[in-house]
Amino acid sequence: MALIWMSVASVFAQGAAPAAKPEQAAISQPAAPQAVPGFWDPRRRPDRPDLSRLTVIRFLTETDYPPFNFTGPDGNPAGFNVDLARLICEEIKVACTIQMRRFETLVDAINGNRGDAIIASLAVTPQLRAKLDFSDPYYRAPARFVSRRDAVMAEVRPEYLEGKKIGAIAGSSHEAYLKTLFTDAQLVSFPNDESLRLALRRGEVDFIFGDAISLAFWVNGTDSGDCCAFSGGPFIESRYFGEGISIGVKRGNDVLRQALNWAMFRLWEKGRYTDLWLRYFSVSPF
Repeated sequence: MALIWMSVASVFAQGAAPAAKPEQAAISQPAAPQAVPGFWDPRRRPDRPDLSRLTVIRFLTETDYPPFNFTGPDGNPAGFNVDLARLICEEIKVACTIQMRRFETLVDAINGNRGDAIIASLAVTPQLRAKLDFSDPYYRAPARFVSRRDAVMAEVRPEYLEGKKIGAIAGSSHEAYLKTLFTDAQLVSFPNDESLRLALRRGEVDFIFGDAISLAFWVNGTDSGDCCAFSGGPFIESRYFGEGISIGVKRGNDVLRQALNWAMFRLWEKGRYTDLWLRYFSVSPF
């Protein structure tokens, strides 16, 4: 089971901090440097595909999922996904259109030839693989622990949390993970994010465990009252937390899928993906 938390270092573009010894784990630590995830292996550089048949990419995204997709002050699409789409088109040197649609209409729009690619924080699932083909992942939604600032741990392992109260959303994959691996902790279930986070602010639980992306914005936002911080690193076990977030294309559209993979690798290699990530994530989920 150690691989579940030790293997996470492979997704960092920067090196991970060394593990703390068990007796040091509960000592408050200074904030770690910003960690930028990289999901591309420099030893597996994709070949440049034949791009001659690509003249335009019609990206579809959803309407309201900030900071990934939202309507900008000028009324145009904006957000992390939108900016990444534009960078991809710039790298491939093709024209780019980006249309916002309701999330539940995106798959049908691609299969009805009303767009070419979905870039809308689409989590890859077996059900969606039956309807779409996918690019390589361009980010993941890891899970992380949050504690109060006076109890931050450099590393979190099951044996370190024995007897501790850990909050999670009832019925979530995060709760299921805790039930499987953190069996000696005291699990406390909550109906929603608001009640979960309030319990930590009040000191009713020692830790909460959940989606690191939403938690990063809470920790860094006014709602947290500067009470809390991440403890330990990210957990990315795909059985619980998914295969990653990818761009969806119509099944069989290998030309576009390979072009997207090539362009994203190039953006990461040039440091442009890192620049984009740091622009949107002042507190990294990783």
